[in-house]
Amino acid sequence: MLSFWERETFFTNVDVCIIGAGLVGLSAALQLKQKEPPLNIIVAERAPLPYGASSRNAGFACFGSVSEILEDIRNSDEQTVLALIEKRWKGLQLLKKNVGEENLGIEYLGGNEIFLDTEKEFFEKCSDEINALNKNLKAIIGSEKIFSNADEKIAEFGLGKVEHLIHNGFEAQINTGKMMKTLLQKVQQHGVQILFGLKIENIFDEVPLSFGEGLGVRLQTNDFNFVAKKVLICTNGFANQLLPNIDVKPARAQVLITKPIRNLKIKGTFHYQAGFYYFRNVGDRVLFGGGRNLAFEEETTAEIALTDLIQKQLDKILKETILPKNEFEIDMRWSGIMGVGNEKLPIVKWLNSSTAVALRCNGMGVALGSQTGTDGANLILESGI
Repeated sequence: MLSFWERETFFTNVDVCIIGAGLVGLSAALQLKQKEPPLNIIVAERAPLPYGASSRNAGFACFGSVSEILEDIRNSDEQTVLALIEKRWKGLQLLKKNVGEENLGIEYLGGNEIFLDTEKEFFEKCSDEINALNKNLKAIIGSEKIFSNADEKIAEFGLGKVEHLIHNGFEAQINTGKMMKTLLQKVQQHGVQILFGLKIENIFDEVPLSFGEGLGVRLQTNDFNFVAKKVLICTNGFANQLLPNIDVKPARAQVLITKPIRNLKIKGTFHYQAGFYYFRNVGDRVLFGGGRNLAFEEETTAEIALTDLIQKQLDKILKETILPKNEFEIDMRWSGIMGVGNEKLPIVKWLNSSTAVALRCNGMGVALGSQTGTDGANLILESGI
């Protein structure tokens, strides 16, 4: 039940309702307002903060490790994967433009993929492809010196059980909290209404507009309904709650961070086991996450929770491989929800004449989110709203 004031102030003459205030949804709102300032836009977010992965991720500004890229090529084809990497790279440049490097807290410390002493054959397969990968990526990144063997850095980082390391000089890390805070403020400054705690339960397409001519979308919440001319769904990991037939499933990612560690040697971002584990320094702390490959079925969930199986494995790798020579304590543990599908490219398309989607970043939201949101906004703009 709305009051007269609430209805008239917030829910009348809505041009576009964006569902989801994560990186994708906010980027879409920003693009819409920059291109068409008069548009009346609502961003509906179910939680007090963006709830999926945008404010819960590890803060990797990356486009893929060697083993991840090779795995994608095996499951798809080289041209499709190169197109995806180009989207990730351009997405990172757009993120820096939208938010500003200072507001991202970006640090260009490079990225590293580690291989344990039991993974010699796996490393050799990856190492053999470095030159070919660098040549293929030159047109995208602008350099042939992207990936390189860098075993000499293993001792520098104080790693244990690690036999080989591949370095990526074009990877960086960001402050996820600063990114989202800045983007929220920027979107609001452009006059977009971001309504937290507003969970959209259902959408009914092609209903008569209560203002103007034509058809729109009725959006149902727990307490009331309202109508918008167009809807853009940007909920990623929660997409199948509204769209059960879409090729996007939730994928939980579990993460921990240590308390500050004296004389910490870890600097930069690190990938392990084709990206299923990842760690980095946050100042003098270590942030470490992953392990979804231990229990794919259980981790295909939208429940924000932790499991003993994965947390114990994170603790074990942290102690034996990442910080074998350091005393440390865990400060916090949390999880986030990604959106993954059978294909790695994002879905940006119309479902009908009034409702579009921009989602499925497959765990690469930092790289893909800005461009995916912008592409979704451009769909709306092209419709002549």
